[in-house]
Amino acid sequence: MDYSILEKCVLFVSISPNDLPHLLTCIEARKKSILTGEYLWLADEQVNHLGIVLSGSLELVKENPAGIKHILDFVGPGQLFGEGIVCTKMRLSPVTVRARENSDILFLPFTRIIRACEHSCGFHHQIIHNMLMLLGEKNRILNRKIELLALKGMREKLATYLLYEADKQNSQSFTIIPNRNELAEYLNVSRSSMCRELGRMKELGMIDYYQNSFKILSKEALTRCLL
Repeated sequence: MDYSILEKCVLFVSISPNDLPHLLTCIEARKKSILTGEYLWLADEQVNHLGIVLSGSLELVKENPAGIKHILDFVGPGQLFGEGIVCTKMRLSPVTVRARENSDILFLPFTRIIRACEHSCGFHHQIIHNMLMLLGEKNRILNRKIELLALKGMREKLATYLLYEADKQNSQSFTIIPNRNELAEYLNVSRSSMCRELGRMKELGMIDYYQNSFKILSKEALTRCLL
């Protein structure tokens, strides 16, 4: 297993890389490979594990009563999913989780994370602390998504999304997970209108992009879109 991915995962912050193999054995983590289009679980299924993407990427999807799909989020290497579900009383997933591409996933049993083992391993207290921090961060991300969907203008939505990605990746140059179709679904907008607006923003010198790689040329100009 490539432990370098796990070392970057926020669940293992302040845990020594040398402890990771023992930790994963102690909490009975298991690795699973899935193919493009496969489902890890469906909405309303009970979930007892949280997951970490080791390679590939996933999408979290919600369908309305009419069967129309809306992408809520994307999960890439080193990122977690399911942590907000396993901490609920019923542990029923509000979303469907699907592989966007061939992916390797590490599943961690929730009950093994929140309880110290009989060996009193020192890292258990740290991982519980990290889990609480993760839940707070998840709430912040959900609030950002609500704010994003509440915006009415196309440029507002795109500027907000790109500024958020730059902040999350701590760089003015970054690569996003979704393709154009998926990004349009995520923002709940027309793909053609979105692509035209991206082109205008590029012409105005706000951003530059090639496929899924973006560069913010003027953070000030993007910020003014939100005023």
